[in-house]
Amino acid sequence: MYGVFNPPPLDLSPLRGPILCPKNTWKYLGFLFNRKLIFRQHLDFYANKALSTVKYMKLLGNSSCRISPFQKCQLYKCYILPIVLYGFQLWFYNKVPLSYHLKLLNKMQRRVAIWILGTFKTSPSEEIEALAGLIPIKYHLQKLTKQLLI
Repeated sequence: MYGVFNPPPLDLSPLRGPILCPKNTWKYLGFLFNRKLIFRQHLDFYANKALSTVKYMKLLGNSSCRISPFQKCQLYKCYILPIVLYGFQLWFYNKVPLSYHLKLLNKMQRRVAIWILGTFKTSPSEEIEALAGLIPIKYHLQKLTKQLLI
């Protein structure tokens, strides 16, 4: 029943303390950790936070003074990307399965590209990202990793 990733509760009652039950996830300095260090919860949290920021930025486009696609792209690069890529050094490294992470980030970037250009939801992802002036998220992460190594 108990194992490496599922330890038993720690009973501190003989020392007049509580019974400590380990949590599945915990937050430290804004990073969400789990027992297997997969970082899915971390990425889910920050991707959802970025998507909600995009939804609120859509309200700016509906105001009396419209925002140009260039300004929308700058807002994405300056405000949304730092939110979603907070702590990417923890989960983006060699020999780690990134399919879930990249799928989630591509989904987020697709929604942003649709918002920037105002295109239909059925538009192809790569084309609208190119028209919006966004590089694919995988290459953006590789670029950031190379900048950190220098």
